[in-house]
Amino acid sequence: MGRLVALTGASGFVGGHIAQALVAAGWQVRVLMRRPPSGPPLAALPVDVVSGSLADRGSLQRLVEGADAVVHVAGVVRARTRRAFFQVNADGVANLLAAVHATAGGGAMPHFLLLSSLAARAPAVSAYAASKRAGEDMLRARAGPVPWTILRPPVIYGPRDRNTLAFFRIIAKGIAPLPAPDAARVSCLHASDLAAAVCTLLTAAEAMSGQICEIDDGCAGGYSWRTMIETAAAHLGVRPRFVRIPAPLLNVVAAMAAGAGLVTGTAPILTPGKVREIRHLDWVCRDTRMQTHTAWRPRVPLDTGFARTVAWYRREKWL
Repeated sequence: MGRLVALTGASGFVGGHIAQALVAAGWQVRVLMRRPPSGPPLAALPVDVVSGSLADRGSLQRLVEGADAVVHVAGVVRARTRRAFFQVNADGVANLLAAVHATAGGGAMPHFLLLSSLAARAPAVSAYAASKRAGEDMLRARAGPVPWTILRPPVIYGPRDRNTLAFFRIIAKGIAPLPAPDAARVSCLHASDLAAAVCTLLTAAEAMSGQICEIDDGCAGGYSWRTMIETAAAHLGVRPRFVRIPAPLLNVVAAMAAGAGLVTGTAPILTPGKVREIRHLDWVCRDTRMQTHTAWRPRVPLDTGFARTVAWYRREKWL
């Protein structure tokens, strides 16, 4: 039987891809979930399920007991309040790390791999970015003898992703909104490459211990919004009309959405903080430590990745 990894966030888009890759790599995978898996890919994977949440000390201890590695993916990208972001993205890290300390019993400590976000590089931009940085800081300050690595991916996309689905859907209608200045650049990464990076980090844990790594698909300088739209449009078979979205309009819509969210109790997609993230000029990865110290290399360029994603959306009738 393979070594044991404890995984959070496996029911999500990114976590599902990571769970698949870990199983394929020979790991015994134990996942934390609020309810039993009922859909792809988890329902078809040989994983052990621990029922619970990031706020449940007992379930966290059951999750990490005897684990050789801990991969913390669970987090929120949308929330109604700043505090709600911090409760999951920062306090969740602290709770999981406390469980690792509580169950170690003086023995070997599991390697703690935290999946953060490139947004953590600019915590002043939004509550989400600040909460991701706070989670990183929590791990670094409280790890003690626990070896750790932090991974900061950029925009992640691929099959089963609902967050970028809206991007493809609006372009499919022939509309190409440009919400950021032309100078803005964004790095991207296909979910399969991210999952492969996680597997690589766990096998190269000693070499990468104590590192904060940024990874992308290898495109130096990232992409402009126009390039991403044109690439998507080519695989959607459309010639969209580009529409510049002025910042004041975005801010008005975001403020209205945030207010409506407070009234309805829902977390809106577009908020003032999200607008600042979208319009931020530099979401480009420039870190090469993964390539220098491990065998990991990105294998899916944007054109191939968008083609595969569009094909999956269409096959599943999401588009």
